[in-house]
Order: sequence, then structure tokens, then C-alpha cells
Amino acid sequence: MKLILLRHGESQWNLENRFTGWKDVSLTETGIAEASFSGNQLLKANIKIKSVYTSLLNRATETTDIVTDIINFSKEDIQYDWRLNERHYGALQGLNKSETAKKYGEKQVHIWRRSYDISPPHLDQDDKRHPRFDNKFNDIQDPLPVGESLKNVIDRLHPFWKEYVSNLSEAKGDYLIVAHSNSLRAIIKILDNLSDKEIMSVNIPTGVPLVYTIDKNLNVIDKQYLIDEKILKVKQEAVANQGKVK
Repeated sequence: MKLILLRHGESQWNLENRFTGWKDVSLTETGIAEASFSGNQLLKANIKIKSVYTSLLNRATETTDIVTDIINFSKEDIQYDWRLNERHYGALQGLNKSETAKKYGEKQVHIWRRSYDISPPHLDQDDKRHPRFDNKFNDIQDPLPVGESLKNVIDRLHPFWKEYVSNLSEAKGDYLIVAHSNSLRAIIKILDNLSDKEIMSVNIPTGVPLVYTIDKNLNVIDKQYLIDEKILKVKQEAVANQGKVK
């Protein structure tokens, strides 16, 4: 079977190089084109999607809507789960990454962006960026995050992943998860059994399907991005360089 991991298309705050986190922003025209590209790549690869999961955030749901239209997957069958939301960037949310690197140093920003267990500065409870002020998250029973490390994201993803894997092991067909850079990095760390250090160098571009081929025991047989390798490298380098001074 195949498990496809897809980061949403470029959002407005991706374009502006801001820490987005749980802020709800929409796709740019480029992001819409990337979502369309992803759907068409799935068609060309003859991948037959039986299940689609995505987060609660607009940039992911908009991408999901575009992709499912192309592959003719019923929107009524799309599953939404807050645990697939992006990592919450705390007090960094909304800040420009390059300007933040200029203020605090590229090394510190790299630690905030890519370290495994170091979270960014947390939001105060009364900060208007706190997710408790967004009605979209009213039904979440768990404590709402105010700043997360990748380890925190993995911790909140584990219950979802346990449920998801139990379905994978019993069903037939191919499966799609449309989510975010860090929620997908969390899944990749689990799938590829990466160390805390190895995951720091993983950069996921927007709008490019990553296809895992897995056996019935959920061992990874193969993985590949559905895009030309040269283009992929350019996109990955662009993600890696977002936290540098410009």
C-alpha cells in the first residue's frame, strides 16, 4: 500500500516568510497551483486514494479540497483532525523569519525551527494569538498549545497515529494525509525511525506529494517525491534558508 504525505500549498504567510503556526491563512495563487499539481501527480502515478485526513487549518483544508476535486474523492469522506495542525510557534507566530534571525541570530532561529525538543518562547494566556480566542478550536479537549517543540507535536500526534495505523494495517488501498511542515516531519521521524539529530535536516517543500510504499507490517519499502529531483532540491533548500538573514 502507499501512504502519501502532502504539505499544503504555499500560503500567504509562507510567501511573506512568517512563522505561521496555528494562524489561519489562505493559499496564494502559487499555493493553489501547487495543490493542483499535487492532485495531477497522484493521477499520473495511478494512486487510488481510499482515505484522506487533514488538519483544521485553512491552508491544509483548501489544499485538500483542490486535490480531492482532481482525484474525484468525495468531500464527505474527508477526515479532519486537529492533531495534524502545524506546530504552534508561540510568541514567534506572525514574525518574519529573516528579521527574527537578524535580531536573535541564525543559530537561535535554526534551533527554534529545527531542534527536536526546544520550543519557541511561549504565548501569554491573554495574548490575542492564543488559540483559545479562535472558535475553530473550541471543541479540543486537550490543553491548547502556547508554543511547541517537534517533540511536543509528536506527543500530541501519537494517539492519532496509533488509531490511524490500526486502520492502515487492516484496510486496502492508498492513503493521503495533507498537513504541515512539522506535523509531517513528526510522522516522517516515526516512519523512517530518524534520530533527534537526523530530523533536524529534514525540509519538506509545499505542494509536493511524498509517497511511501509500505508493507502490511508498516515497514517502509520505498519513498519518493513526485517531482523532478533537481526541482525538489531547489525547493528543499529554499525551505532550509527561510531562517537566514537576508
